Amino acid sequence: MSRSSDRLFPAALVARIVGRRGQLHLTKAIDPRRTALAVIDMQIAFTAPAQASETPSARAVIPAINRLSRALREAGGHVAFSQGTFSDAPDGGWPGFFRRMVDPATAARIVAGLRPGAPGHALDPGLVVEPRDLVFPKCRYSAFARDASPLEPWLIERGVTTLIVAGTITNVCCESTARDAMQLGYDTIMAADANAARDPAAHDATLATFIEFFGDVLTVDEILAFIAASRAAA
Repeated sequence: MSRSSDRLFPAALVARIVGRRGQLHLTKAIDPRRTALAVIDMQIAFTAPAQASETPSARAVIPAINRLSRALREAGGHVAFSQGTFSDAPDGGWPGFFRRMVDPATAARIVAGLRPGAPGHALDPGLVVEPRDLVFPKCRYSAFARDASPLEPWLIERGVTTLIVAGTITNVCCESTARDAMQLGYDTIMAADANAARDPAAHDATLATFIEFFGDVLTVDEILAFIAASRAAA
């Protein structure tokens, strides 16, 4: 069955994937009660203009994230929001990034926006966050990196087997989290139009690599249709 997300990928890539596994998409159904949405780093530091970590396209995906989180909650699923969180130290507690990947002035600006209590550390006020959602700190690209966040035990406690990834930046923290989720055994879906990158080409390349080697890529409408079908069948 053709899906709107099929058009996200070049025909040659689709043919290669279908030739390898007999199908493009892996998702046949979604059990909301065993599904979680991980919303990655949708903080003011990324969504507001003139911030050190500004990702302009992140502002545009907030409505899609809200649609997805609302539908999943209503169907008995789970929603978690990460916050990139670093210490006041010059290396932010992550010397591998702040001492090696950026210059000292840039590191200081990023750390200033992503330390607890800073205005940029807060989630974007346009996001709908409910009391039962998990809001958690994350100190590496991947929420599943060693000691990076409390996400994994939270998922295990709730019996989650499917993880949907949304947020920013598509090709950095979102991709890192989604790849690690797959390697830990989760059925993982990247929501194509609920992820945001600074570079459209990087966004597209991440989705192409992910669907070929790591998991599924679906639009928000497609995910909502699976959730609705599950509720109708219950």
